Amino acid sequence: MTRAGLDRNPNDVAAMFDGVARRYDLTNTVLTGGLDRRWRALTRQAMRVGPGDRVLDLAAGTGVSAAELERSGAWCVAADFSLGMLRAGAWREVPMVAADALHLPFADASFEAVCISFGLRNIVDVDRALAEMARVTRPGGRLVVCEFSQPVWAPYRAAFHAALSTVLPAVAARVSSNPTAYSYLGESIQTWDAQPDLARRIGAAGWRQVAWRNLVGGAVALHRGVR
Repeated sequence: MTRAGLDRNPNDVAAMFDGVARRYDLTNTVLTGGLDRRWRALTRQAMRVGPGDRVLDLAAGTGVSAAELERSGAWCVAADFSLGMLRAGAWREVPMVAADALHLPFADASFEAVCISFGLRNIVDVDRALAEMARVTRPGGRLVVCEFSQPVWAPYRAAFHAALSTVLPAVAARVSSNPTAYSYLGESIQTWDAQPDLARRIGAAGWRQVAWRNLVGGAVALHRGVR
């Protein structure tokens, strides 16, 4: 079984996601108790897009998030660098493209909005990826980042981190097609930026009006910005 390390070597990360692709959506729904569906809906609402808008869903996996975004009436393309994930979602009727977040194959100002859900922390160079997202977004366009974050209440944060080390691998062992990958995923969440730190990085990459909304006590956060 393949798992990536916290150095986020792109080849290892892609291979790891190839290995979890077959049951990825099911595993996410089980691990979150179905909250993943609500988070996708909230991401769509935060995008504030509609008919005529072009949207990039980066690190889109099997396209389940892109399918949710299309409910707004916008045209959405799902991009991911894991071919296994794209193949697993090929049955969905959304455009899909293999793409590296550090070298997006799109012209400047191609999209009215860009989002990335639970994928930013897996990119080897987060700041460069945020700058690439800014490059392909038109002036006035929007960014939304839905990502695991750091609970704001210290006792809850400690319990959340403990669950990432124990409960997450145990559940993944029963559900996932590559359980060892979830050890990395838990570690990557624990070491990820707190909300103000990520907001500063988003701003430094060329986004303005950066703000965030905590979900489930800060275990997940929706960051947003304007190009």
